[in-house]
Amino acid sequence: MIRIAVAEDHSIVRNGLKQMFAMADNLEVVAEAINGSEVIGLCDRHDIDVLLLDLNMPGLSGNDLIARVRAKRPRLPILVLSMHNTAQIGIGAIKAGANGYVTKDSEPAVLIEGIKQVASGGRFIDPQMAQAMALYASTESPGAPHDSLSEREMTVFRQLVGGMGVNEIAEKLKISNKTVSTHKARLMEKLGAQSTAELVRYAMKCGLVD
Repeated sequence: MIRIAVAEDHSIVRNGLKQMFAMADNLEVVAEAINGSEVIGLCDRHDIDVLLLDLNMPGLSGNDLIARVRAKRPRLPILVLSMHNTAQIGIGAIKAGANGYVTKDSEPAVLIEGIKQVASGGRFIDPQMAQAMALYASTESPGAPHDSLSEREMTVFRQLVGGMGVNEIAEKLKISNKTVSTHKARLMEKLGAQSTAELVRYAMKCGLVD
């Protein structure tokens, strides 16, 4: 039996994952976390075989959280489950110490295969992400400007162009207004934007909004 810890701050997603794993062979959710602090805590309290980790959670998250878990539990397999399908973010997660990366729009069979692969000591990249990451790594071009955004900056970027303000984003991500403003300033600098309107135009041009 593969014992899984699910680190995901959305209860609907957590419940859906638990139902999926309950129907699979030899998979069992034995721990849950909704923020970075709980992830660090469960590493001390639970005997787990795989940590299924969302990159964007309140508090400590993303590559910093991966690195903290890796320092605490060097041999614990970490499989990232993220909404981000950007090659740069996937590469960053692997470099930070993740053993695999699966996007949330993947088929359930892909996620289950990923869990089994990392639990057995291997690595696993969502096939579509693997192709994108290989292409990104093989090109001499740095790619589009938004490829340089961190996963948190990308999250703030998407929410800004979706119409949310700094205060709303801070409340949703459970971080301070100052932190959101810092992310906003950095992403605007990376994208060469002077206003939120320019961010929206950039997002529409690059097909980053529905």
